[in-house]
Amino acid sequence: MKNRLLFLGPPGAGKGTQAARLCDANSMKHLSTGDLLRSEVAAGSDLGKEAEAVMNRGELVSDALVLAIVESQMKALTTDGWLLDGFPRTVPQAEALEPLLTELQQPIQAVVLLELDDAVLIERLLARGRADDNEAVIRNRLEVYREKTAPLIRFYSDKGLLVSVPAQGTVEEITKRIESVLG
Repeated sequence: MKNRLLFLGPPGAGKGTQAARLCDANSMKHLSTGDLLRSEVAAGSDLGKEAEAVMNRGELVSDALVLAIVESQMKALTTDGWLLDGFPRTVPQAEALEPLLTELQQPIQAVVLLELDDAVLIERLLARGRADDNEAVIRNRLEVYREKTAPLIRFYSDKGLLVSVPAQGTVEEITKRIESVLG
């Protein structure tokens, strides 16, 4: 089974849930950008201190800093497989990631795009009950996702790495679909 993966998909498609299941079942490292940032901050590393200062100012962490954190984590891996979730989010980020993966001799083997209708996504996100999850905010997040990620989908499709997986149904059904395309 392919075990160097990138997950793409809109908010609410189940990336985090599916990534955790796949990584647990296949001894892969789940590299979630949000978790990595929090982990670096908690560890008090130089990268973490830099990221914390940026976040405390209410700014977005730069591509270069996120890439440095991803690089630090990937170089420390003790497992054969990994799954990137939340990075890259844009074509420039993907282009910046490639030299690192080449240096590590660990190119991405597959990019899994979890696809789901907007109506189902909105329903799922509203059901989570988060304070920031109202329909207007959710629709805006979906628009931002499409604007930023559509070129990334094309980028990986052109490289022959993209596989699309319908993300409706039970968690187990979606997991089976993902595993079948990664065979």
